[in-house]
Amino acid sequence: MTLFPQKKINLPALVALALGLGLAALTALALWQLRADAIDSHARELNVLSLALSDEINRSLQGAEAGMQAMQLELRDGRLPVTGAEAQRALGVRAELMPLVQTLWLINQEGRLLAASDQTSAPELSAFAPDPQRLSGGEVAVSRPFVDAKTRELLVALCVRFAGSPGNPDIAGGWILAAIPATALRGAFAVASQASDARMAVFRSDGVRLAGSIMATPSLDETSRAQRLTTAKILELRRFRDGVERLVSLQTLPRYGVKLMLTRNLDAALSEWRAFTRLAAMGVTLILAIMAVSVYLVQRADRRHAEAEQALQAMQSRASRLESLGTLAGGVAHDFNNVLAAILGYGEMAHDSALAGSDQARHLDNVLQATLRGKALVERILAFSRGGARTSTVFELTPVVEQVLTLLAASLPPGVVLERGFDAPDARLRGDPTQIFEAVMNLCTNAMQAMANGGMLSVRLAREHATVSRVLSHAQLAGGDYLALSVSDQGGGIAPAVMEHLFEPFFTTRGVQSGTGLGLAVVHGVMTEIGGAIDVQSTPGQGARFTLYLPECSDALDAPPDSHKVAPTGIGQSILVVDDEPALVTLLEEWLNGLGYAPVGYTDPLAAQRVLRETPQRFAVVITDEVMPGLNGTQLTQDLRLHAPSLPVLLISGYGGAALAARAA
Repeated sequence: MTLFPQKKINLPALVALALGLGLAALTALALWQLRADAIDSHARELNVLSLALSDEINRSLQGAEAGMQAMQLELRDGRLPVTGAEAQRALGVRAELMPLVQTLWLINQEGRLLAASDQTSAPELSAFAPDPQRLSGGEVAVSRPFVDAKTRELLVALCVRFAGSPGNPDIAGGWILAAIPATALRGAFAVASQASDARMAVFRSDGVRLAGSIMATPSLDETSRAQRLTTAKILELRRFRDGVERLVSLQTLPRYGVKLMLTRNLDAALSEWRAFTRLAAMGVTLILAIMAVSVYLVQRADRRHAEAEQALQAMQSRASRLESLGTLAGGVAHDFNNVLAAILGYGEMAHDSALAGSDQARHLDNVLQATLRGKALVERILAFSRGGARTSTVFELTPVVEQVLTLLAASLPPGVVLERGFDAPDARLRGDPTQIFEAVMNLCTNAMQAMANGGMLSVRLAREHATVSRVLSHAQLAGGDYLALSVSDQGGGIAPAVMEHLFEPFFTTRGVQSGTGLGLAVVHGVMTEIGGAIDVQSTPGQGARFTLYLPECSDALDAPPDSHKVAPTGIGQSILVVDDEPALVTLLEEWLNGLGYAPVGYTDPLAAQRVLRETPQRFAVVITDEVMPGLNGTQLTQDLRLHAPSLPVLLISGYGGAALAARAA
């Protein structure tokens, strides 16, 4: 018998309490960790965005500076007038050619305006930092924002010093000023930033605000006090004078003394986390379930976002690499094309003069055949670089593809079966049918070579409508109506390492006897030229499928060209020939002489410009190359229109493509 009965310990309740407390503690720790991860994720995104925007702004300013540097050289050499209407016209032309630049001014050493591209008032030299008086030849100063009195647009000006010209006493030195819209300093912020609470501002190093988002942002001084930033760095939970905690990223462009600042409201960035926390308070058990589902969804979304971002970055990297290779290859091909043109022209003239059946004629035949092979190679390189001459007609796609398959059917390797399926009647494209033919032929040839042991070569054509933009394997497909032309094989497939270099020129996984490695490079150039996109799907060991997305055209078909045109003969009309390649000038002169004309050749476009200004009525027509040092063909034509508006001009170039056609038009 006991005096005081003992209470029975409720073990299940203790266990439940312990589990509840443990679950609550774990939940609290998990929620705190999620908060930290959310802050870290938003901070990384803000830093990536600030890096991208600062790079964009830097490239924009570099483009304007490059134009101003070119003007420095022109002023030094006395090639750019500094006073009068001619100076205003010259500055206007350069302002149109320089990216972002709206107005150009020339200021002398006394601060007086020499010339301007338009009527916009120039900012005072005192508005620039650093002081223009202390600028060296390679430094740039940036002005305070000022308002264009005519358009009420906010502008910012760049300033560089130019030296006097020994050959021109009128040029004693001074400054070149270039005005750009202040909004250009915001770059693609409005598009790139999806967060409504994100703010952006661009400052000079002395704290002067140059541009920013519509809503207010903390000042540069306030940010510097919150954290001493000399390089790009993320601030964590910094409270500003308005009582708001923000994440801040600051990037510096030391070349221009400019700083870019991005901020995000921490409360807004954590709004989703706060809502999740309120739901978690409904109960520990419910919190556990919600946390498990939420973590899974967040991880899956992050993974998909990372995969999409990696795919986009890989595509942009490939595009940038191919563009650089195309520019290099196009420049080399253009110069080599000039050499081949001279060899081919003089070779044909020599062949016409040789006795038929002679050794000389036979040797010249071999020279011409080798030259034509080199010409074909150059054309393929120019097709990749998107710099060659192009025809643009509206044509039906199906007959072009049928012609390719008809040629292939006669030379299919043993065991290879050709399958076709066309489900796009009356499909039309605008472009060069010869290039489309070559692109399809290259894809089919590659597919056949991939099936050494035989298999099915499938070529299909169908219409496809893209409702939204999407990322393909090697391009970004914008929304619109397309003709999807796919070429599939059952070969060994494409390894991931090869996929990265698939469309680079001269890249091949086959031996040197199997081609030049330009086939797919040409396909890439043609698709870029026509405004299409390429998608490549392949699994090693299971074949590959190349799909060309070609923008469909609804215009009427063009009439077939007249193939029986004969070069007209002349009766002594004077023709001006301008080309920086002496051999081509001589060749054209001999050819035109044979047709009855009186050609006058110039290898210096500036000399030809002077002659046209003095006696334009002397010539019946002008034949000019486009790519020339000092003055290109379109610039020469534009100047000619001021003195002889009706004088015909024949612009000839093997390099330039659609950009040249638009410039000439």
